[in-house]
Amino acid sequence: MDVLSDVVSTARTGRPHAALVARVAPFCRWFPASQAAGFHVVLQGTCWLLPLEAEPIALGPGDVAFLPRGSAHGLADAPSTPVSDSSAPLTGVRHGDEELPADRQPTAVMLCGAYLLDRSRSHPLLSDLPEVIHLPARVGRHPELRAAVDLLGTELRRPPRPGADAVLPTLLDLLLLYVLRSWFGERRSCDDSRTGWVAALHDPSVAAALRAIHADPGRQWTVEELGRQARLSRAAFARRFTQLVGRPPLTYLTWWRLTTAARLLRTCDAPVSTIAQQVGYTSPYAFTHAFRRQYGTPPGAYRSHTG
Repeated sequence: MDVLSDVVSTARTGRPHAALVARVAPFCRWFPASQAAGFHVVLQGTCWLLPLEAEPIALGPGDVAFLPRGSAHGLADAPSTPVSDSSAPLTGVRHGDEELPADRQPTAVMLCGAYLLDRSRSHPLLSDLPEVIHLPARVGRHPELRAAVDLLGTELRRPPRPGADAVLPTLLDLLLLYVLRSWFGERRSCDDSRTGWVAALHDPSVAAALRAIHADPGRQWTVEELGRQARLSRAAFARRFTQLVGRPPLTYLTWWRLTTAARLLRTCDAPVSTIAQQVGYTSPYAFTHAFRRQYGTPPGAYRSHTG
């Protein structure tokens, strides 16, 4: 997998949740802090996103708001509207909206949802994200994201059709990836993006090395070999990688190997020795020692507690 796909698949747990929601002014619904990463997409009308510790954000048709850290926030017709209720956690995917008014035009129709994340194994790329990502709708910008929004809106406005159980989770996964891709693309030209994961993903040399690591974490990589992938000398590559990623190349490789091993222990029944070899450890003892150092427990016990 590429880096971004790996990051999402490692952090995600369970299936995403979503619902089509319509509101008539005045309204102000509060969303408590959560382990899930929440999102709101305005399909029709306007509303305001009210972060807990930031200025209100106006949302219009086609705008996407993503809260990667599950921060507490509100949705309202106006910043001055008092909170009227709190939102219950979403479960599953809901078609239509039982609150859709029959005799009044809604102030806003939104697609609201959440992705369940395990914060204990979050990739540092996700830690670089802000509390709120706001992607305004602009003509000609982010066409893939707009297409995913349109497909999701169309699917949820109708009663469930054949294949809905497969279509909707896939579209929601696409939405998440397109949101992240769009945001990283927009941040590329910002002055404060010269270090960190935004810079790493767009730096040709570091990105090439990251792709190599994620494509084959079990390979016996050396700094020299990764430098060749990056088309840099050993010293120049190590310096640049550490500057942008925040860890030396082999330190990141070890961390990613063990993160991959933890995912395999949770999701498959392969023997520990097989997983050790798959992520680059020729000795089960060395793998167990490294795994215990990162996770505080041996692989077998980890599987028993998380499987």
